[in-house]
Amino acid sequence: MIHSDSLTTLGLVLILTGFAAIFLALFLMHFSSETREDNIKGGGAIIIGPFPIIFGTSKKIVKYLLALSIVLIILVFLTQILFYTMK
Repeated sequence: MIHSDSLTTLGLVLILTGFAAIFLALFLMHFSSETREDNIKGGGAIIIGPFPIIFGTSKKIVKYLLALSIVLIILVFLTQILFYTMK
């Protein structure tokens, strides 16, 4: 059985890892030579429940974000199923 203390610790570790990844990406983007060109592409995904809202500067970015969103939604569903079967 998973204890709430370990889930709290896992959640905090995941949040801190996310912040570290964001700061690392910003640091690398600042010192990268690619950021000095006009070839910058980007996008984002907002997932509300099982419905993703995806936007991007190119079709390639949107396709990657759609695939990532689908994978994340499946992982959330699998986690929910696993959580409820362990009760």
